[in-house]
Amino acid sequence: MPIVTTQIASFEANAGSSLLDAAGAASVQFPYSCKTGRCGSCRCKVVAGHTHALLPELGLTEQEKADGWILSCARAADTDLHIEVLDLGELALPPPRTLPCKINTLQRLAPDVVGIQLRLPPSSVFEFLPGQYIDIIGKNGLRRSYSIANPSLPNNTLELHVRAMQDGEMTRYWFEDAKPEDVLRLHGPLGTFILRACSGMQLFFLATGTGIAPVKAMLEALSNLPSEQQPESVTVLWGGRRQGDLYFDIKTLAPAAQFIPVLSRPDDAWRGARGHVQDVLLAMQPDFSNAAVYACGSDTMIHAAKAALLHAGLPARQFYSDAFVCSAKPAPNEGT
Repeated sequence: MPIVTTQIASFEANAGSSLLDAAGAASVQFPYSCKTGRCGSCRCKVVAGHTHALLPELGLTEQEKADGWILSCARAADTDLHIEVLDLGELALPPPRTLPCKINTLQRLAPDVVGIQLRLPPSSVFEFLPGQYIDIIGKNGLRRSYSIANPSLPNNTLELHVRAMQDGEMTRYWFEDAKPEDVLRLHGPLGTFILRACSGMQLFFLATGTGIAPVKAMLEALSNLPSEQQPESVTVLWGGRRQGDLYFDIKTLAPAAQFIPVLSRPDDAWRGARGHVQDVLLAMQPDFSNAAVYACGSDTMIHAAKAALLHAGLPARQFYSDAFVCSAKPAPNEGT
């Protein structure tokens, strides 16, 4: 069985398992998000050895592939490997669990967005870090991923923001059939889109559509940090197509943050920023020397933002992202 060696640890890798799954089985923490080869969060670099693809690596550019980068969720080991992977440091990720839950409340946040509160059993123990996501398991094993929009468990509830997806099976449930007290199952927490140490740093959050959900959780968590762990500044850029896509007021969560709403298809009355969130950020000419960017939303935005910001001088290790990879076509008015 091939041995995979990283700067973090070494572990065995079955030839039929992805490197990400093999690392997880050995309790070695790799960064990841979508697990479908599309978001690029789990990229690592092969120093020595050979792998084969299990999935198309859509989250990598052709140049990255030529430079030896692979996605750990989409590759398996053929030989012993030496790879370089982003070190999560001392961050300890809570182990995923599968638990029952009930719908507590449903609230229409926008014409195509519903806010959901899920209630866990009183005796259950569920730990997560702000920014992580869960899988919801519905009827017939239907499974979809949703970011957690709150930073902790007030009254043993989790908050989700769900956007309508054209022809989506879960969309039909959430928007037509779901009702309070419905019983579901959840599996999580999942993902490594989480806050890192940020004392004295400039933080920039980029979100599109319901990508604001994990950002909301992070902003609330930041407000609870002791003063010596606080960032120097926080800037939030939230993008949608039209003004109705921006369905709550960021300033109520983080009064000290600079909030910049960005619309890509505004009406003539709009006087705010136009275009794409990453372009608006670049137009501000920020100093990236002591900065971190957290981006969540469409995979198109994530890839474009990463390329543009790294070209502008942001260190690659200070760009954190969670791409929303859909299993159905977005509804026509989804935020971009």
